[in-house]
Amino acid sequence: MRRIAVIMAGGSGERFWPLSRRLRPKQLLRLTHPEQTLLEESARRIEPLVGNDSIIVATNPILQAPIREAGVVPPENVWAEPDKRNTLGCLVWTAAMLRARYGAEDVAVAIITADHKIDSPDAFRGCASTALDIAEAEGALVTIGIRPDRAETGYGYIEFESGSPVGGGYRVASFREKPSAHVAETYVASGRYLWNSGMFFWTLDTFERELKAAQPEVWTTYQSLCAEVLKGDFEAAADVFRQLPNISIDYALMERASNVAVVPSNFPWDDVGAWDALHRTLETDANGNVQQGDTLMLDCNDSILLNESNGIKLTAVGLSGIVAIVSKDAIMLCPVDQVQRVKEIVGSLPEELK
Repeated sequence: MRRIAVIMAGGSGERFWPLSRRLRPKQLLRLTHPEQTLLEESARRIEPLVGNDSIIVATNPILQAPIREAGVVPPENVWAEPDKRNTLGCLVWTAAMLRARYGAEDVAVAIITADHKIDSPDAFRGCASTALDIAEAEGALVTIGIRPDRAETGYGYIEFESGSPVGGGYRVASFREKPSAHVAETYVASGRYLWNSGMFFWTLDTFERELKAAQPEVWTTYQSLCAEVLKGDFEAAADVFRQLPNISIDYALMERASNVAVVPSNFPWDDVGAWDALHRTLETDANGNVQQGDTLMLDCNDSILLNESNGIKLTAVGLSGIVAIVSKDAIMLCPVDQVQRVKEIVGSLPEELK
């Protein structure tokens, strides 16, 4: 069966302001690799499984041109969904585009994101290949679950049935929302829960069958969408697309489907969601600091200094747990434990700084 990879890369990356901007969001930044953007890292990681010509980048209309110019995948493989409709909209649009390209042929699809840090690409590809094998052989919706190394409250969890193995993975018992600290501790201690990675694997036929069963109204919209995309009437397709609910694929499909499996990870993984991720993904000094660019620290600990400007030296004395970011036209300071709030300030900025 033909195998396709889809990289979801439509996010705005506001938590990485001031480096991340509307036309250059975090997936187009070199945050965790000195020579590759996050999007490039994702593409190079999955490429040996499917080939570069079979990698699709799913993004938004604003980013379609910059991503095409980046040359990570063939320009005709950069697809822009018409509007924001969460991950359900992204993957329904992608499925309609795949149907238009491949017709009635069934294809296996690996869906990954552009903002994960994975340090063992060979191990990742092994898990992804296993997930695709299960998707093809079992007609299942499959995800990769990350083995938790801490009681994390920022991720959803997947409960798996350890007594129900399936082709190198397990049947999924339940999906759990982001827990409290106490509940997260019980999940990790039980050994029966994995972090929800947001990566999905299925065949197009399976996706359509499960979508029809779980979301009949969405299925009807999807059929209309496929018809308009096949005709090449993208204006009409956009009008149909906007009828979709603005919900996640987890809520719309994964939590409701009848045949769902999970493959436990065997590779280091991090969700590069905010500035504090750099503490986990980049090298730190003896005092737990991360430094990039023209910076100088004295008696600092557990801080992040990143300077992208030319002609400005960023210095710090006696800081503890502080993030200081300098771009060409802005400076951002915040405590490490407040990095999730960076996106709040973006909404108050003038348009030219967003």
